[in-house]
Amino acid sequence: MVYTPRSARPGALLVGTVAVLGLLTACGDGSGAHSAGPATVAGTAAPVRETPRTPQSATASSPAATGSSTAGTGSPSVPRATGASGGGSAVTTPAAARSRCHTSELRASVGRNDPGAGQENFPVVLTNRSARTCTLHGYPGAAFVNASGTQLGPDPKREPGTPVTVTLRPGQSAWAGLTFSNPEVSGARTATPAALLVTPPDERDPLKAAWPGGPVPVAGNASSVRLTVLSPGTGP
Repeated sequence: MVYTPRSARPGALLVGTVAVLGLLTACGDGSGAHSAGPATVAGTAAPVRETPRTPQSATASSPAATGSSTAGTGSPSVPRATGASGGGSAVTTPAAARSRCHTSELRASVGRNDPGAGQENFPVVLTNRSARTCTLHGYPGAAFVNASGTQLGPDPKREPGTPVTVTLRPGQSAWAGLTFSNPEVSGARTATPAALLVTPPDERDPLKAAWPGGPVPVAGNASSVRLTVLSPGTGP
């Protein structure tokens, strides 16, 4: 057994007491830095959890999708001729096709000029020469031709307007206005037609009408010839 002198025992006892007190202080002090550290770390060490985002649907977020759905449930519109498209009725119902006036049932003529403000204004008249009632709707086609049948100048342009359906009993007529600037005023290059070819709306075969109006513009300044929609009667 190792012998320890009596003078060394008080010092060892003092060191042991200090060590025990240090351990008790470190473990028992709840207000120290040791206890505060875990509280801080506990609030930040855990990974941040984001609330999952619910994907937005196309219907909820896209006005176009909603609008498309609304439009798709609407009633289809009835086809109709417009001032922009012109050329006759766009109605395709069997009743409309049966009631339409055909080229063989009509006669074309050009009425008296009604000039004004440097303009020449001729009514182009279509008359029902058949024994049945028929209808016209929209714009006629027209072209100036010489004696040999060659077209003079471009096709007339269509004046904006709202087509109406004109019902023609036997012997009744409808007319469209054909207008152009007086060539002597506009200085346009001219030609003198022998006839005006007139095609009824939705027909392919033209009618020939004698042209009584003299020279017409075919090129150059203010050379456009214009046509209006058909209206009841033989002129304004």
